[in-house]
Amino acid sequence: MIDVQRLEALRLLNVYPRRGLVIRRGEGVFLEDDRGERYLDMMSNYGVSILGHNHPAVTAALSEQLRTLPSLHGGFTCDVRAEAASALAARCGGGLTKVFFANSGAEANEAALKFAVLATGRKKFVAFRNGFHGKTLGALSATDGAAYRAPFEPLLWDFVFIEYGNPFGLAAIDDQTAGVIIEPIQGESGVRVPPPLFLAEVGKACSAAGAVLIVDEIQTGIGRTGRFLASSDEIPAFDIVTLGKGLAGGIPAGAVLMSEKIARAIPRKIHTSTFGGNPLAAAGILAVLSVVSEEMLSHVERLGRIFLERLRNIDADAILEVRGKGMMIGVEVGADGDEILRRLQKERVLAIPAGPGVVRFLPPYIIDENHLEIALSAFRAALSERGLRPTASIPVNGPCAAS
Repeated sequence: MIDVQRLEALRLLNVYPRRGLVIRRGEGVFLEDDRGERYLDMMSNYGVSILGHNHPAVTAALSEQLRTLPSLHGGFTCDVRAEAASALAARCGGGLTKVFFANSGAEANEAALKFAVLATGRKKFVAFRNGFHGKTLGALSATDGAAYRAPFEPLLWDFVFIEYGNPFGLAAIDDQTAGVIIEPIQGESGVRVPPPLFLAEVGKACSAAGAVLIVDEIQTGIGRTGRFLASSDEIPAFDIVTLGKGLAGGIPAGAVLMSEKIARAIPRKIHTSTFGGNPLAAAGILAVLSVVSEEMLSHVERLGRIFLERLRNIDADAILEVRGKGMMIGVEVGADGDEILRRLQKERVLAIPAGPGVVRFLPPYIIDENHLEIALSAFRAALSERGLRPTASIPVNGPCAAS
């Protein structure tokens, strides 16, 4: 029998922290390993599998498109691509009329930065401390933190970093600024939620300076916080919004949505993508949009509120703070973060880090209160001394199930 962990370690570049699991299949909110043990997925593949695993609507749409036409260059017209762009723009609203399709969130941010330069003729950007926008060169230029940046500096253009959530720093947005890029909630740095109306203040500062506001909704968008776009409550009219992660139901996809004013400034051929907007990804986008209804968004908001409240009620010295919105939650636990993640995995619940010392939960939207209780019991066990048995067990034999 092939030792796949050894084979992967031998042949794949060693850039990912290894979890020590061989995952073979997924169904609903569970993943199953090569020994048949089930794990409650409270991280949804870093926010990608927003509808869980093997969702019937997504699987049917992708299967049909795979049989029909999986790939087609953007120089040719394609019905499913046009429908996906139209449906996505309509769902986002906020004056977003045009769509550019990419293959990932980082690619979407790369395009958005270039579009801001084209729209303004400027090359200065303002970003935020502890922000994360990707690891490709342009997106990395907008990402704060020496761990990712230092080996590659100097990076592109002129980026000024200001404090997230502090309106006094917005004076850095001036008549030389091409664009400001911001996450509605900072994900990778610990699920940091800004104070109320901060996004609105950033938008006003951009308007006054003639700068383009780029709202990075790659992790927060498509309903993660209980709103289709997390920023929509504070920003009524957008310049640019970027999307990725769960956009196409697990198929690689990214999107840049923009206003008509921005779109008019972008000439033909200046930025294209061979695979961007391929019909397979477009079919995935349409399937996701058909499932993420207002009812589902209400479910996300309600269960997220319940989960936050119950996490905050855990009496444990290790918990320093619980932050988040909807199904995007970070629990600050200090130096024990990695150890608690390992213990959670032993309890057969999967979560991920969000910067040093923060356990991040990004569950699929289809979880129910029973799944929350399983996760909470496992988390209590993980916070206790090593070796404590879980107070709520997860069945480990038989096929995966959604509940």
